[in-house]
Amino acid sequence: MSGRIIAVNAGPRRGWNTDTLITEASRGAESAGAAVERFDLFRLERYTGCISCFGCKREKNKGHCICRDGLTPVLDAIREADGLIIGSPNYLSELTASFRALYERLIFQSLTYNRETPCCNPRPIPVLLIMTSNAPDTMYRGLAENYRQTLSRFVGPTEVLVSGDTLQLKDYGRTDWPWTMFDPEAKQKRHETVFPEECRKAFDMGAALVR
Repeated sequence: MSGRIIAVNAGPRRGWNTDTLITEASRGAESAGAAVERFDLFRLERYTGCISCFGCKREKNKGHCICRDGLTPVLDAIREADGLIIGSPNYLSELTASFRALYERLIFQSLTYNRETPCCNPRPIPVLLIMTSNAPDTMYRGLAENYRQTLSRFVGPTEVLVSGDTLQLKDYGRTDWPWTMFDPEAKQKRHETVFPEECRKAFDMGAALVR
């Protein structure tokens, strides 16, 4: 099956956990015949979250955010896509500000405030939400579930992959960063044993997004 998948990275660090899992999910989608277009939110032109202008509530703009900035090409691409992969690290018990900016505008443009038809999105698409965290994955399952429910309602059926207790540094022993909270050996062991399994899962979930 062919299709067009949009992959969005809402994390800033290239080559690390969120970036790697999104890449693996994208590879899985490509293996199933999809074309993948990727956006890295930290490298776009300037943008904001929802500015509450209510332009998307007017009939002529229904379902379209009318704010024009660096997120416009991302929103336009998602609107025409056959699936969405989106990932973010967890910062201070929430996803990144970059993720939130896109999330606000992606969801709000389809929210009608109409009881009979609360969502005006005419093309639900499958979504894979990836969240990474330095903390154990058990700490943020509720947060991930809240996002899953909202994305499912306004974008399309959503699956979630949470990767917790991630490796943040190659060297936890640096004297200029005395991070004594962590067990460097345990972090490294998990990265070498568990994280590869999560990469394989991301690949499989990316492929399932297409099928």
